[in-house]
Amino acid sequence: MDIFLQQIFNGLVVGSIYALIALGYTMVYGIMQLINFAHGEIVMIGAMVTITCINILIGHNVALPGPMLLLIGFMMAVPVSILLGYAIEKIAYRPLRKAPRLAPLITAIGVSIVLQQAAMLIWGRNYRPFPPILPSTVHEIGGATITSLQIAIIGLALALMAGLFFLIERTKLGRAMRATAQNPEAAGLMGVNINSIISMVFMIGSALGAVAGVMVAANYDQAHAYMGFLIGLKAFTAAVLGGIGNLGGAVLGGLLLGLIESLGSGYLGDLTGGAFGSNYKDIFAFIVLIIVLVFRPSGLLGERVADRA
Repeated sequence: MDIFLQQIFNGLVVGSIYALIALGYTMVYGIMQLINFAHGEIVMIGAMVTITCINILIGHNVALPGPMLLLIGFMMAVPVSILLGYAIEKIAYRPLRKAPRLAPLITAIGVSIVLQQAAMLIWGRNYRPFPPILPSTVHEIGGATITSLQIAIIGLALALMAGLFFLIERTKLGRAMRATAQNPEAAGLMGVNINSIISMVFMIGSALGAVAGVMVAANYDQAHAYMGFLIGLKAFTAAVLGGIGNLGGAVLGGLLLGLIESLGSGYLGDLTGGAFGSNYKDIFAFIVLIIVLVFRPSGLLGERVADRA
């Protein structure tokens, strides 16, 4: 039972991160019908900027508590990611808004590669360790352990998700975003600035991605210039699992994918003598993606839509 509970804890931590990143994918798809494959690289840049800022502060002997150093890193990484998301939308996607759907998809892949190579030029190819500035208090619950950092990751992720749902459902900006997603032409006729709303969606998704990137780096104690590719694909899988374009589906898909990955790698590793342990945990995400695309392409909470003539 303690092994099961431990895998549940691990799955919730990873799943919370997947859900945050998946929200960025599903918001952009819901409003533009576009898969922003560069989103994973924004996650990576958020992590790398935070680590760089913290190392600079430590190098200058700034005497601040670890959480305060991390907060300063957040305050630098989030604006950088927001500006990057805005620039990507305005430069790479906006001119192709009326182009065939394959054109922005190829552009998204190209932007992803450009950002990855730029990060390698700036930070190098080597892994960059996350500075040991956070307390490593361990809590034991039912024979399983969870750290204060992991609890903070889950709590912050849930708070950000709740804040995003409030923004979408209860604010004027959220109503404009929902109107644009439903019918951009009609929303424009009603006075909604479509370009501003789409840019805002990219900026909000990028901010969430930056926070998720810092969570990944802090949880695994490292970051690298090509970390965004795999975690971006997993978050995309989570969005598809829950129903791409559905915010609740992105959260559900992220949490489910984290639990499936954790339980699968843990128990299958034990059954096979370690042959399918943590070293092969990445395959579970793509097995789930294949199963969902074959049996329910619309996802768990997605609506089945008939093809238009």
